[in-house]
Amino acid sequence: MSEKKRGFLGRLFGGKDAPEHQPDPAEQADTQSAAPDAEALSGDEAPGIEMEVEPVAAMSATVQPLEAASGPDLVDGFAPPRMPDVPFDEMSTDLAPEPEIAEQPRPESAVSPDPLPEPVPAADEPKASWFQRLKHGLSRSSASLTEGISSIFTKRKLDASMLEELEDILIQADLGVDTAMAITERLSDGRYNKEISPEEVRAILSEEVEKVLEPVARPLDLDTGNKPHVVLMIGVNGTGKTTTIGKLSQKLHSEGKTVMLAAGDTFRAAAVEQLKIWGERTGAEVIAGDTGADAAGLTFDAMKAAKDKAVDVLLIDTAGRLQNKAELMDELEKVIRVIRKHDPDAPHTVLLTLDATTGQNALNQVEIFGKVAGVTGLVMTKLDGTARGGILVAIAAKHGLPVHFIGVGEGVADLEPFSAGDFARAIAGLA
Repeated sequence: MSEKKRGFLGRLFGGKDAPEHQPDPAEQADTQSAAPDAEALSGDEAPGIEMEVEPVAAMSATVQPLEAASGPDLVDGFAPPRMPDVPFDEMSTDLAPEPEIAEQPRPESAVSPDPLPEPVPAADEPKASWFQRLKHGLSRSSASLTEGISSIFTKRKLDASMLEELEDILIQADLGVDTAMAITERLSDGRYNKEISPEEVRAILSEEVEKVLEPVARPLDLDTGNKPHVVLMIGVNGTGKTTTIGKLSQKLHSEGKTVMLAAGDTFRAAAVEQLKIWGERTGAEVIAGDTGADAAGLTFDAMKAAKDKAVDVLLIDTAGRLQNKAELMDELEKVIRVIRKHDPDAPHTVLLTLDATTGQNALNQVEIFGKVAGVTGLVMTKLDGTARGGILVAIAAKHGLPVHFIGVGEGVADLEPFSAGDFARAIAGLA
């Protein structure tokens, strides 16, 4: 290390006690000639004046802008940073510890923990029956009714005001005015001024609901001698047409029937892909076109293919359409005309899917679609998502259309043939 460097480092680490380096005359002359004029230092100390320097440990990690320097403070042309004026006795000679770098958490995408083991069901754990799943799915509807009934019929004698309250509860549950009146009339028969328990009211509710539903609880019959048996699925957006087709395909496949699916909802690419997945699961051929393709043309191709391959059942999906949109209903009529060019008696079954959460609007859908497409049967879906599942009772009382299936969930096992007795007991909260 040169004498010039040792002089600077000595002052740097030693402060005032460090011996000052005295350069020889020749060296000092060279240094002064290379330094800028003292008048241009803008307030800096003149050459030769000793400067108190803070030890390294007190230096800031951030280097401050350098100011011009001259004279002995230059080391090989390098101007050291100016230090703040700190008294010597306040300076620390301890070396600053290295800053700790906090460990950054790894992103979740980079973490790949071992997957948790799948829970193993107990060997003796019984599988839930359809009635148990139905009761669970209708729990919101039954809770609304049973809570209302319990609030009225608790240690009170039957009178007109109680019957009016009960009628209001039944109508709010969308059971319909006719059914509500039938239940209240049944209760009033010989029970005035007598105490009646909530359990007795719920039993009468179940019996009256079953009376209304029994005539419409009919299984879907596809063994009519038609080959293929053409099933047209219709309904408004979001009622579960495509999902219902997939579940029906699964059931028919398990019964040994050959099935073909027509992806007639050409406006939704997701519907086409969903139907293709169901086709792969059930071994059913899927007739599909490009998104936005003509639905009537695709239906024509599907009818021809189903006849040529002699499949047992052809399930045709359609685009969701609001019942009050004339142009969409006209398109549905066009699809039906195309079907009848191949078979004048087709479609042999027209299933209307209804979303139970729509309540009273479902009544209007049955009426309009019935006029346009000749609805032959109903599938009620999403009964597990509403407290107004009684709308099915009102529809049955008004229109008398067969109810083939009801759905209380997304699984294949959650769509089952309709049973009037099971539904009545489940909605009344009976075991």
